Amino acid sequence: MRVLTRFLLSAADARQFPLPGTPEIAFLGRSNVGKSSLINSLVGSKIAKTSSTPGRTQTINFFEIRRPGKPRPDWIFADLPGYGYARVPKEVTAEWPKFIDPYLLDRPSLALCVCIIDVSVPPQKKDIELLTWLRHAERPHIVVGTKIDRLSNNQLRNNVQKLKEELLVQEVLPFSAKGTTGHDELWRKIREAAGTDASDGMAG
Repeated sequence: MRVLTRFLLSAADARQFPLPGTPEIAFLGRSNVGKSSLINSLVGSKIAKTSSTPGRTQTINFFEIRRPGKPRPDWIFADLPGYGYARVPKEVTAEWPKFIDPYLLDRPSLALCVCIIDVSVPPQKKDIELLTWLRHAERPHIVVGTKIDRLSNNQLRNNVQKLKEELLVQEVLPFSAKGTTGHDELWRKIREAAGTDASDGMAG
């Protein structure tokens, strides 16, 4: 699906968040899980900065996502800092709950949390903690598995099943940032969560 994108702002304080209104989709995941690559692949342009050094994203970065011909953005994507990476200075990570927790707990326009996990590694404690937290906060969320290109079909099937059992979820959506696997399905879930009319020029 073709969309137009625009960087909106970076926020390291709840007072810096954009005014709520447009449905927001938050992207969360451990550092180096392929979060930025997923976002860039999904929208077809390099809006999120990718780096071989984990932990580079240290603010919530907001992007406007608009379908061609639409006067206003259909969604706002929020790229959150990756969690669980020890090399990010503690004085930096100590500040994160001051703006990440208020965003995830209180943001009225947050329609969906996309929890990104690496399907090529076993279930991680930090991923389990995140999903438990989101359930407690009663935030709608889905789990998307990246780095599927590293696995055979059998390995992928086995790993996805193991992840579903460990993470206590019904579904793990496989997604390829290098190909198109999972793209249409993830867009469909975003549209559903945001209440976007699927018949309004949204096919494919």
